[in-house]
Amino acid sequence: MRDKIKCIIVDDEPPAVRILEKYISQHPDLELAGTSNRAIEALELVQKLQPDLLFLDIQMPELTGIQLSSLLKDKSEIIFTTAYAQFALEGFEVNAIDYLLKPISFDRFVNAIEKFKQKNNYSNFSKEINRADNEYFFVKTDGRNRFRKVELNEVLYVESVRNNLIIYTKEEEIITYNTLKHFEENLPKTKFVQVHKSYIISIDKITKTDNQEVWIGEKEIPIGDTYKEEFFKRINQRLL
Repeated sequence: MRDKIKCIIVDDEPPAVRILEKYISQHPDLELAGTSNRAIEALELVQKLQPDLLFLDIQMPELTGIQLSSLLKDKSEIIFTTAYAQFALEGFEVNAIDYLLKPISFDRFVNAIEKFKQKNNYSNFSKEINRADNEYFFVKTDGRNRFRKVELNEVLYVESVRNNLIIYTKEEEIITYNTLKHFEENLPKTKFVQVHKSYIISIDKITKTDNQEVWIGEKEIPIGDTYKEEFFKRINQRLL
């Protein structure tokens, strides 16, 4: 499993720093390595910490973000942040990943991270996450780029219905546009298993099973022939 994406924030506006710190803490693929409010100090920080990704304000004292980016010599990928839309073109001319206009919304932030992951072949970044029971992931829940936090230990099972997935918890059903294959690759294999072309289930939530079906509470889910061997292999690992 690859490490998380190491980030540094370089911005001389404390409210902007706090927003980015919050967003980074909420994103399961990111970790904050450090912050700086001075461009010169940021040069030393990048040399020391070698981050994957830099959130870089354009308008700063001493050096602008554009000038700082030229000194970094591609040591880190850059997402520019600024309150001034007129700097967008200049930001892209130095090959930045993206340009975030303040105040930055969370959905726009997540889109910028996806651009970074695509450029740097992080498409399978979260495979076998093996998160603790109280950890979580985000899914897009409607066409307006809203993202919903889902606690991993609350998931009962996931069902594929046409072009959507339905994530079932004890409390609700969450609909997202995605593929079952993507979920199967990214959910921790110690906790989830695919049992049918249309279903992934939480192993901990199984109440009973036979050779044809498995039950999650009162929900009866078929076991497809393609998935039987792996499913019963997982069951046998917990057999007393």
